[in-house]
Amino acid sequence: EEMGKPKGEAREEAEGAVDKDDFLDLVQKANADELLGDDEEEGAQSLVIRDPLGVVVVISPWNFPSDEILLLALPALAAGNTVIVKPSEVTPLVGKMTVEAVTSALPPNVLQIVQGDGEVGTWLVENDDVDMVAMTGSTAVGKSIMSQCANGLKRLVLELGGKDPMIVFADADLDLAASDAVKYSLSNTGQVCCSFERVYVDSSIKEDFESKVVEIASSYKVGDGRDEENKVGPLVSKLQRDRVSEQVDAALKSGAKLLFKSSTPESAPEDASFYPVTVLGDVEQTNEIQKIETFGPVVSLATFDGTEEEAIRLANDTEYGLASAVYTTDSKKATRVARRIRSGQVGINCYSIDYANTAAPWVGHRNSGYGYHSGMDGWRQFSVPKSLVFVGSASK
Repeated sequence: EEMGKPKGEAREEAEGAVDKDDFLDLVQKANADELLGDDEEEGAQSLVIRDPLGVVVVISPWNFPSDEILLLALPALAAGNTVIVKPSEVTPLVGKMTVEAVTSALPPNVLQIVQGDGEVGTWLVENDDVDMVAMTGSTAVGKSIMSQCANGLKRLVLELGGKDPMIVFADADLDLAASDAVKYSLSNTGQVCCSFERVYVDSSIKEDFESKVVEIASSYKVGDGRDEENKVGPLVSKLQRDRVSEQVDAALKSGAKLLFKSSTPESAPEDASFYPVTVLGDVEQTNEIQKIETFGPVVSLATFDGTEEEAIRLANDTEYGLASAVYTTDSKKATRVARRIRSGQVGINCYSIDYANTAAPWVGHRNSGYGYHSGMDGWRQFSVPKSLVFVGSASK
C-alpha cells in the first residue's frame, strides 16, 4: 500500500523474498575458498580466500521495496560483513518488515536499519566507518554516491536507470512479441528500471503489430492496486504522474500518434496519481520519451527498416545499457544482434530477468550501473580476495 503496487505483483515479490534457498546456496559457493593448481616444480600451492570488507551500506529503492534489499544485503552478510540498510523513504514499513525478518536469524547488530531521506543516505555514504555502498536507484543519485565515495576509495555496486529497447523483426512470433511488449512496459505500472521503454518494430509489420498491442493494452484496467482486477495501479506520486504526462504530451506534439489511452478511476480524487495506460506510435528517435526514463504505463512504439544494422544502431542510441530484448525466429540473427547490443543482459524472445539462471549476473553497462550484483561475479564484489601461497612442507 505504500507505493501502490498491484496486489498480484506485490504477492509475487513477497513470495520471491521468502524463497531464497537456491540463491543462498550459490552465494555460499561464490565465497568458498579456491585451491589453485600445484606448482610441482616449485613445490607450491596457492589458496584464494575471501575477506569481508567491513561495513556495507545498502540503499534500496521504492519500486521493489523488499526484494532489492535482499538482493544486496544477503550476499553482503554471507561474505562476512555487517550491513546497514536505508530503505526508500517512500516505503519505510516494507523496509522495516524485511530487515526485521532477516535480523531475527542473526546475532545482534549484524544487520541494522536506518530510516530517512537523501540527507540520511548522504551521511551514511560519507561516514568514515563505511567500507562499501550498494545501491539501486536513479543514475543521477548513483553518480552523486560515486563522487561521495571517491575520497575514501570505497567499493561500490550501483544498479541504476535504463531505457531498455525491444526489437521486433518481421519473422518474430507477433502474438508473443505484442503480449510481452505490453506486459513488460506496464509491469509495476511501468515503474521498473528494465521495463521495455523503446519498442522498435520492423516497418513491414507495423500495422499488424500496433493492432495487436492496442488490443492487449485495452485489457489492462487502471485502478486501486488492492483490487486484483486492476493490473495497473497508481504511480508512486503525483510528481511522477506529471513527469510521465509531460513526456507523453511532448511526444504527441512532435508527431507521435496516440494509438490508445485507457480510462482512470472516475471516483479518484483530482490529485490522485493514476495515469492511463497509453500506447504511442510513430515515436521519433529524437524525442525525449526515447531518451529519458519514463517510469510509467506507456508503450512506446517506433519503427525501423528491418535490417540488423539499423536495429542495433537504434538499440544502442542511448546513454543507458541495462537490459534489452530481440524477437525473431532466426536464432542466428538473434545471437548476432544480441552480441552487439550494449547492455548487461539480452532476452531472446523473452524478458531476460524472468528466465535468467540464478547464477547469472545482473549488469548495467554505461550509465546503467557501476559494478554489478547477483551471479557468482556479482556476489563476490562484497568481499576481497586474498591469496595464501604455501611452499615446501607447509603446502603438503
